[in-house]
Amino acid sequence: MTEPEKLLKAAVDIRKNCYAPYSSYFVGAAVETSCGSIYSSVNFENASYGVTSCAEVGAIQAAVADGKIADIVRIAVVGGHGRDSHEHDDQLVTPCGRCRQVLIEVANAGQRDIEVWCATPDLKKIHRFTAKELLPSDFGSDNLK
Repeated sequence: MTEPEKLLKAAVDIRKNCYAPYSSYFVGAAVETSCGSIYSSVNFENASYGVTSCAEVGAIQAAVADGKIADIVRIAVVGGHGRDSHEHDDQLVTPCGRCRQVLIEVANAGQRDIEVWCATPDLKKIHRFTAKELLPSDFGSDNLK
């Protein structure tokens, strides 16, 4: 299994643990560091939508909590309606605007662009982006220097 496939599989496997009672949209994310460590997370909805947590941010925070912010090299994001990997639409999920900005911060911290692998839960559709492709006109820590 190639590294993106392993990472995508981790995102698929974790998404069953999502808490998405309002949208029924289940997202799993997994980040990988340069040493091969994988950190994963899921979306967590809340009736107060502003405090809902994205899977991407959760996975990134787990790596950051382990002191690995500068070591993150790629993230996999898998999502769709329904908890089962065979019960979903065929649309790729991509990080929201907030998550794209977080990815840019992480890319700046590691002084590298980050691969962003997006897929449907059955892994029949997979697309590779970079953080800079997803948010080409970013703002962030590199602009503070």
